[in-house]
Amino acid sequence: MSKLFQTARENLSFLGVCVIIVVSVFAVAYFIQKLLLKENVKKVSNARYIAYIGMFSAVSGVLMTLELPLFFAPNFYKLDFSEIPVLICGFYLGPVAGVVSEFLKIVVKLLIKGTSTAFVGDFANFCVGCALILPATIIYHIKKTKKTAVIAMASGTAVMTVFGSYLNAVYMLPTFSALFGIPLDVIIGMGTAVNSSINSVSTLVLFAVVPFNLLKGIVVSLMTYLLYKRIESVLFRQPKNRSARQSL
Repeated sequence: MSKLFQTARENLSFLGVCVIIVVSVFAVAYFIQKLLLKENVKKVSNARYIAYIGMFSAVSGVLMTLELPLFFAPNFYKLDFSEIPVLICGFYLGPVAGVVSEFLKIVVKLLIKGTSTAFVGDFANFCVGCALILPATIIYHIKKTKKTAVIAMASGTAVMTVFGSYLNAVYMLPTFSALFGIPLDVIIGMGTAVNSSINSVSTLVLFAVVPFNLLKGIVVSLMTYLLYKRIESVLFRQPKNRSARQSL
């Protein structure tokens, strides 16, 4: 009975952390957009705003179900490209739209595929995704040029790599271990099986999580850079003025 109560307490604690972080991320995006980027974020009708977010969230959710294993990381770290539509959405509509799309992406994925990690992996995907989306969209909307876009995506990749690695080390891996009842040594052993240099949580993060986040950030940034103008010309139909030509 005590074990049941402990499991329930751990699950409720995890749920509470999820709610607090999700609300906090939304609040940060909202206040930064309203206070600092109010004049820079494109204004569209409510119907178009909702339609764009829904469309990009749906595409992202589907992409999230298509995962690629990586040779340098345990099989619970898999690469997906779901942040590409989210980043495009955030670049066009602002940080709030990016965060909303990131959240709805997780919902779509759960409806399609469910969860195999007791929602720990899905929550981590949201947090790490926002660590890329928020800095990138905030910086880009300060001044919409190709140079700023590159700086924005590089900054987002750096933040995602550092934050994602720290989050895995201090919270996600221990939480995954506790909720699934899998000792951390077993999880570390899964890393050792693919890289003999992995023998602790810190080396698992250093040799698996860091390169994983860095690779994902680079791929997402590159694909967004190549696709944004093509998608803009088809879906957004932005007027061909001087400002538009200078943007990403």
